[in-house]
Amino acid sequence: MVRRRWRSAGSALLRVVTVWAVSTLTMLVLAGILPDFQLRADDTDSITQVALTAVWGAGAFGLLGALVWPLAVRALLLVPALVVGVLAFFLNGSLLLVALSLIPDGRGEADPETAVVVAAVMSAVASATSGALAVRDDDAYRRRLSRLAHRRGRRGGDDGRHGLPGTLFLQLDGVGHDVLLQAVSDGLMPTVASWLGGDEPTHRLTPWRTDWSSQTAASQLGILHGSNHDIPAFRWYEKEGREVVVSSRPAGAALMQRRAIARTGDGGLLTFDGASRGNLFSGGADQLALVLSIAARRGKSNRSRAGYFAYFSDPANAVRTAMSFAAEVVREIGQSTRARLRGDGPRVKRGGLYPFIRAFATVVQRDIVVAAVLGDMLAGRTAVYADLVAYDEVAHHSGPHSTDALKVLERLDRSLELIAKVAEHAPRAYRIVLLSDHGQSPGETFQSAYGLTLANLVRAGCGLPVPRRAARTTSASEARDAVRTALHRPVPDDEEEQEHPEPGTDPVVLASGNLGLISFPDVAGRATREQIDRHHPALLTTLANHPGIGFLLLRSEEHGALVLGADGAELRLDGDGESGDGRTGDTGPLAAFGAGAADAVRRTSGFPHVADIMVNSWHDPETGRVHAFEEQIGSHGGLGGEQARPFLMSPYTLSAPVSDGRELAGAEQVHRVLRRWLRECQGPQVPMMVGESAEDWRPEPEAEGPFPVSDGAVQDKSA
Repeated sequence: MVRRRWRSAGSALLRVVTVWAVSTLTMLVLAGILPDFQLRADDTDSITQVALTAVWGAGAFGLLGALVWPLAVRALLLVPALVVGVLAFFLNGSLLLVALSLIPDGRGEADPETAVVVAAVMSAVASATSGALAVRDDDAYRRRLSRLAHRRGRRGGDDGRHGLPGTLFLQLDGVGHDVLLQAVSDGLMPTVASWLGGDEPTHRLTPWRTDWSSQTAASQLGILHGSNHDIPAFRWYEKEGREVVVSSRPAGAALMQRRAIARTGDGGLLTFDGASRGNLFSGGADQLALVLSIAARRGKSNRSRAGYFAYFSDPANAVRTAMSFAAEVVREIGQSTRARLRGDGPRVKRGGLYPFIRAFATVVQRDIVVAAVLGDMLAGRTAVYADLVAYDEVAHHSGPHSTDALKVLERLDRSLELIAKVAEHAPRAYRIVLLSDHGQSPGETFQSAYGLTLANLVRAGCGLPVPRRAARTTSASEARDAVRTALHRPVPDDEEEQEHPEPGTDPVVLASGNLGLISFPDVAGRATREQIDRHHPALLTTLANHPGIGFLLLRSEEHGALVLGADGAELRLDGDGESGDGRTGDTGPLAAFGAGAADAVRRTSGFPHVADIMVNSWHDPETGRVHAFEEQIGSHGGLGGEQARPFLMSPYTLSAPVSDGRELAGAEQVHRVLRRWLRECQGPQVPMMVGESAEDWRPEPEAEGPFPVSDGAVQDKSA
């Protein structure tokens, strides 16, 4: 035992000396390259004096970094989150200037701008050297992880239950089932391929069907909180408050989470020792980072900001992420330029701030979420749910099957590989579940195909004046809103007007991918077909017969929920579910949208805040193409194509998601499957929902009020 301790101490001392030596050498090289960085008092200094100066400066810089950096970054938590990364460079440079001032005889000197560069390079080199030495020494690496896990476990109130496996849910945002298979087949995702293939595959792949609103807010709310009732789209209009709820705004996400908790009577999937990372909702977790539903909070109590401190507490992280961020901006500019020169189509504008928004989603958000997940595993958390949004953001602008988007999956696979390797050193075993919330469907935008927006088509059908120049439809972007939230930026005036429309006779028209919502603010309650025909006799015919529209959903005083298609086709969703000519959902206006479309539309029709008219775009069942009502050539939000077919990939050590060839349909059913898996791993401590067991996965019929839960269900602490 004594010999082992001495060996451990000797290895640690050797690593410190090696990192110090490499830092010293780096400082000498930079002093020789940069004219404004000096390590000598005058030209008479010998090489030995210069080397000793570098040794002193590197040591002082390393010591200051270890002592001052964590405290300084924690103090910066009150600063807008993305600004932390920028200030980190100046803080690092300031520490170097202090270190140089401590060198005897004033031999260290650097301009402030040069100090920032030198400090960044030295931090990156020192971090890389330290990490390489730790990884090469496997015993040291294990001890390091164990110590970190033990220390974090004490801080987090570790209950010592590390003998049971934990569960890690990793969401690849927007990755459809077929896209995942394509990436695996093309060799872009070797980590996923190793889980699915080989002599002994460890995971099974199961497709599932989304609700009509095939977008992150509806899917993730259902998955994490067990209910996505009354979420008709990405954004929708509520007449009683005369406002538009946007799911990517902190206020909107918080409202949706509160309503889900009130309906289910349960805090969420992660209420028992859980962590929520990079999600729209908390899932009831105590440990939160980059969670939108609590992002509106201010001050040190905002636990969503803690993820930035955990990541930027290492100065090398700031350097590495900043370099990757810049590289991603250049990559996007190059890719969009080549696409424009080649004349690729369909295509949308990718200029302005978009390269920086893309870099945030594919670099900053990815790095922070992955780092948080690694910390959760080292701390031995019971359940972790994390969302990686990189692919979804790129696919919106480049297309879901584009080389640009598939290359993002290649980089995400490397993150999965890192997570899997660290899981081997975690203080408890982890079962990794990979899933997506929806897919994406390709296609030319509605405006590009027909020369006008859905809003202008509605105005024409209502007999209202149509602007000669079509205004651009505001496009849904979770990454853009995340950047705005991180910077504490207000909503722009044009979007604010759309979210709080003034009372009047003009209809409110909103877009959610290839799903459109039309509401008449001056009609109390949900407008009926008869009311619409009386006030706007040409509107329904104009919409239903437009070649870019697949079907309409509205309510009839006589027939209840009603689907309208082209050439007078109708489908009654209430009662016998048939149209006047006997056609059902399999052969009527919903036939092109596949099995389950009628059930999904019928369910949405019963939501309190469903729009007066719900519009689903045209869909080509052979190619899977749709027409987005936003500026997106890869879209999701409605029915049609791959957007409604995400995946669920689970270890064989967990029970099968479904049995007897049943289809896994709807995010609420996915929630019940994930909750069952948590029970299989952890026993009865995880709250159950009604009818939920390893033998019986079938969901209970939707209740009018909250779902009953077992005793001990933990209410969400962040709502």
